[in-house]
Amino acid sequence: MNVSLEGNKNGRARTEWFTHSRLGLFIHWGIFSGSGYEGSWGIYRDEQTLDDYSRYFERFDPDLFDPKDWAKRARKAGMKYVVIVTKHHDGFCLWDSKYTEYKAPMTPGGKDVLTPIVDAFREEGLHIGFYYSLLDWNHPHFPIDPIHPLRNLPDVLEKNRNRDIKIYQQYMKDQITELLTQFGAIDYLWFDFSYSEWGELREPGKSHNDWDSAGLLDLINTLQPDCLVNDRLGLPLHGGYFPDVMTPEQYVPLSTWEANGAEVVWESCLTLGGMWAYSNRDWEQKSPGQLIRSLVDIVSQSGNMLLNVGPTARGEFSKTQKKQLKALQYWMRRHQRAIVGCGASDFSAPKDCRYTQSGNKLYLHVFSWPIGRIHLQGLGDRVVSAKFVHDDSDVKVVRYKSEDEDYWVPKVPPGTVSLEVPIKRPTKFVTVIEIMLAPD
Repeated sequence: MNVSLEGNKNGRARTEWFTHSRLGLFIHWGIFSGSGYEGSWGIYRDEQTLDDYSRYFERFDPDLFDPKDWAKRARKAGMKYVVIVTKHHDGFCLWDSKYTEYKAPMTPGGKDVLTPIVDAFREEGLHIGFYYSLLDWNHPHFPIDPIHPLRNLPDVLEKNRNRDIKIYQQYMKDQITELLTQFGAIDYLWFDFSYSEWGELREPGKSHNDWDSAGLLDLINTLQPDCLVNDRLGLPLHGGYFPDVMTPEQYVPLSTWEANGAEVVWESCLTLGGMWAYSNRDWEQKSPGQLIRSLVDIVSQSGNMLLNVGPTARGEFSKTQKKQLKALQYWMRRHQRAIVGCGASDFSAPKDCRYTQSGNKLYLHVFSWPIGRIHLQGLGDRVVSAKFVHDDSDVKVVRYKSEDEDYWVPKVPPGTVSLEVPIKRPTKFVTVIEIMLAPD
């Protein structure tokens, strides 16, 4: 298990597939999809009892479920890995776990749905990741706390009296063992989430001691030592421990990420709309341009984008989600080489542009289209040639003479070259120019 900053450097081969991928699909799907709004968080907000919430379990029958269609759409959109919610905060499991009856085979649907999802995505060549919630509001030994739906019941102290977190810890270990032994090689475990304090009153929550996070890591290391683990187990980021992947949520960090001289592996997890689960009232859908610019922003800072989709309770991507993924597919088909296998550049990009780089290929992503020329400072004699990525057509490189030889050219900083571009943007969303650099 890669648990230290030094290990991050020495064990870089473990994360190579991840940092090469740059784009993944997150899938939030379960009985909570039947709420049509907030998923599992609706239980928390509305303080629902298990009896209230059971209506989603009793009618879960995904007759339009087609994981092969999901996987094809992801692969065509340029995604290289998938993270599937196997169990969310409500405790419902997609697979046939022998440790609970609260699972897909016991619903009207009557079958394990995780296995066909894994098989479909693996067939399309994607790496497999499992999301597993550390919370479980259905489990009888998960202690009621400030984030639990039953938190305000008058007899909450009595209900907690016989709850034993040790029993719940073993339940998690048993289920993680199932997930790591019944589905082949698993590339990534995405835990969610620790909360040592909760709310404005800073009430005590749960963290690594409650989950026995060290024990979970030992178990994972024993069963599948190459499996990456994210940063949400609540373990202190000192004393030699550092997670494999950091996971900022619903925003793009400001810059590349380093800690103690080591480059941090990270992914920004973003939703297509405003919700993680399917919502029939989610009007905050991100435009294709927003999604693509966010992807470029993230890769230009050596991060990954994990883009979330919430299928309907019947097992289908919504019409809007399909359109968003189709637009991403259109752009990635022509520009994938400027994303996959790329990372941050040491050069500073021009205004309203971003750089990604792979070896001697520098990719200029143009957000706001200029008139006439794009000025590249600091590249000097390094630029050998330039071309548009979408069609491999030439882009003229303008090299400036000295001020004495060509006095009518406005003065430019030493080491500046320019790219001559057409008046009209040649592609939708973000235009990319590949610049071939001479060896340093």
